[in-house]
Amino acid sequence: MTEQSEQTRKCPFPFERDMFNDFDFESPEFNERFDDVTNAFAESCPVAHSSAGHGYKVLNSYQLVKKAAQDWRSFSSAGGYMVNRPEGSPLILPEESDPPYHDAWRKVLNPFLSPTTVAGFEGEIKVIADELIDGFIERGECDFVTDFAAHLPGRVFFNCIMGVPEQDLPALFEGIDKGTFGPVEERAKHFMFVNDYLAEYLAARRVQPPRDDVVDTVNAGVDTPDGTPAPESDKVAVILDLVFGGLATTTHAMTAAMGYLAENPDLRARLVAEPLLIPKAVEEFVRLFSPVVAPARYVTQDTAIGDFEFKKGEWVALNFAAASRDPELVPNPTVLDIDREEAAHAAFGYGPHRCIGSHLARLELGVTLERVLQRMPNFSIKAGTTAVTETSQLRSTTSLQLTFEPGSKATS
Repeated sequence: MTEQSEQTRKCPFPFERDMFNDFDFESPEFNERFDDVTNAFAESCPVAHSSAGHGYKVLNSYQLVKKAAQDWRSFSSAGGYMVNRPEGSPLILPEESDPPYHDAWRKVLNPFLSPTTVAGFEGEIKVIADELIDGFIERGECDFVTDFAAHLPGRVFFNCIMGVPEQDLPALFEGIDKGTFGPVEERAKHFMFVNDYLAEYLAARRVQPPRDDVVDTVNAGVDTPDGTPAPESDKVAVILDLVFGGLATTTHAMTAAMGYLAENPDLRARLVAEPLLIPKAVEEFVRLFSPVVAPARYVTQDTAIGDFEFKKGEWVALNFAAASRDPELVPNPTVLDIDREEAAHAAFGYGPHRCIGSHLARLELGVTLERVLQRMPNFSIKAGTTAVTETSQLRSTTSLQLTFEPGSKATS
């Protein structure tokens, strides 16, 4: 396919903006009509174009996304996961690096988020979930984000993996949120707040007795490709990446799942009656409500995927959300169907950068569904309210007000 035919591809859907040829991640319409735009991309637009900032292309089909994600030599992550990166934004590693340096870090980090390790967190996650539900169950209403989803991933991550003081979590979560979805010109300073906090935390841990945890492992470091020890700034970037992933992603998936179940009581009742179906439901929720929409890559050399050509120096974004709705990947892709034989999706990515926290995300979402459905099985969205979302290259829900029959606390 030629560049000209790509550029003139007509969008057959009634959007105010030409989403196929004049796309912008920061467009309010993209946030407000996220499902419509994503479905249109998956159905009719393998590659969308944007002139925003330095300009970029958005790869939307399953095949394009998968092949680009696997070809790290041509589609590099070292330039960063953001298109039009705000000046002064701190680096996150190993996300914003390529093999072999990326692989060296992943090798030492993987054991802390392996399936076996993560399975050992289930009891603690249930305790945290019940404590959070206890905080609002007697009221018969809650904002599921501020009362539950904004807290559980952080408490799990820091209690089970990092050991950061719990009283610091709200400030860190705010920094991650505003650094991702706040005004573009202010994002860097919010990310730097989190970066500086973690730098101080790493330094403090170096003079404390070892705990044999992920922080000690990061402080020990790895060698750079030239054989020298990783600099301190890279170690901070690794911790920032872990915190970013631990706090900024799972919140949306679990909140969107609750919103969907609130509006689909038949499915909710089925999961209450058949909790063994929850793992299959988790895969469908992750497929349709992926918090990581489209991370960026930088094209390092002229290359082609099928009929599509990419030139050295271009920026592209790999649209995991659209790829997960590609009819080539799953039949009836816009339908949430927990009876699928296999809920294939791109939500956790492909290639060397496949999400290191995927096992933890699945467990957190599964425990959330289990505890909420058992303790407050009949919930609905509060009359007169709707979910509030923020969308860029990531997607988040900032408010979801629910009502339900008041219950009793599980812990005294």
